Amino acid sequence: MLQTASILLLLTAAGGILMAFRRIAQKANPPSWLAMAHGFLAASGLTLLAYVGLTDRVEGGAMLGLILLAVAAGGGVVMNLGYHLAGKLLPLWLLYLHIALAAAGTLLVAWGAWAI
Repeated sequence: MLQTASILLLLTAAGGILMAFRRIAQKANPPSWLAMAHGFLAASGLTLLAYVGLTDRVEGGAMLGLILLAVAAGGGVVMNLGYHLAGKLLPLWLLYLHIALAAAGTLLVAWGAWAI
């Protein structure tokens, strides 16, 4: 299950890269459908990861990844509800923080899943 959560998070990251490119290079918010797909994939991976963390023994790195991803998810919710839905351009500082936390968390989970 930890590997499945990791795959979901890596797919989430792929969508996140597309959205970040749109915001940074094109100076426009991503389309709503992509933001929603990104959020649903992230929630699926995070939920599965939390389930595994509560019901099974996982490596400490994967648990730290869960915490980082939960904080990143909070930033994603703020960007979606506070900016994207209001038609405001996403703030770059929040975007970069979201990317850093999510990337670190995803790498830690992948490391715990495959012991790379």
